[in-house]
Amino acid sequence: MARAEITDPGTGPEPACGDPSDGWRVSRRTAALVAASACATVLVVAGVRLSAELTRGPTPAERAAATAAELSGRYRTWPAGRVFPAELPYTLGQSSPETARRVGIGTDTRCETAADDPLAGSLTARGCRAVLRATYLDQAQGLAVTVGVAVFPDERSAREAVAWFPDGAPRPGLRALPFAGSVAARFGDAARQASAAAQRGPYVVAATAGYADGRPALRGAQADPAELAPQLARGVLRPLAAPAKVRCGDREWRC
Repeated sequence: MARAEITDPGTGPEPACGDPSDGWRVSRRTAALVAASACATVLVVAGVRLSAELTRGPTPAERAAATAAELSGRYRTWPAGRVFPAELPYTLGQSSPETARRVGIGTDTRCETAADDPLAGSLTARGCRAVLRATYLDQAQGLAVTVGVAVFPDERSAREAVAWFPDGAPRPGLRALPFAGSVAARFGDAARQASAAAQRGPYVVAATAGYADGRPALRGAQADPAELAPQLARGVLRPLAAPAKVRCGDREWRC
């Protein structure tokens, strides 16, 4: 009867140096090491680039875009009392500087209701987004001025729109905004005596002025309303359209 031969562990024959299975195992280990090294290199390079992107300062193009975005959004992000300051300085003739005080700020911001029909059509055709209005009284409380901020998509649209506002004539123009219970309660469209408009950036600021008691417009330009209207329009436009210093670290800036 034949006996089975059992070989002791470790006493079996060694594989020949030229054994294909041994070379295949070595090749797989080498390929794995090369692949791991390549992956590590890619990760290091990606990490370096990401770190550089996160720590670099904004480019000039990014700063310009951030400035334009912040400027065009002020009519939404600024409090209404900042768009229309409580007081605005002015001077009539040779008198000393005086102060116009805000009566109230309107809640209707529709472009089509803020101006007379012919002008409202021109504004909406140029992409008017909103018209914010507030009414002021001069220091003596005899003159009322409604100031309106018309908002457009860009500077070009605003520049085209401002040409449609009447030069000094009260109509067709910005509509008067009376406030019940105030001195300006009777200041309606019929009382408009003079107007003015100015543009900067995506904003057109217009003003319409007349007597607070509501007396109808007289023929010919009235000196005081004609002087007061452009000064209050510029007083609102100047800070609203002023370039701001870019602060990329602040919450309201995206750059």
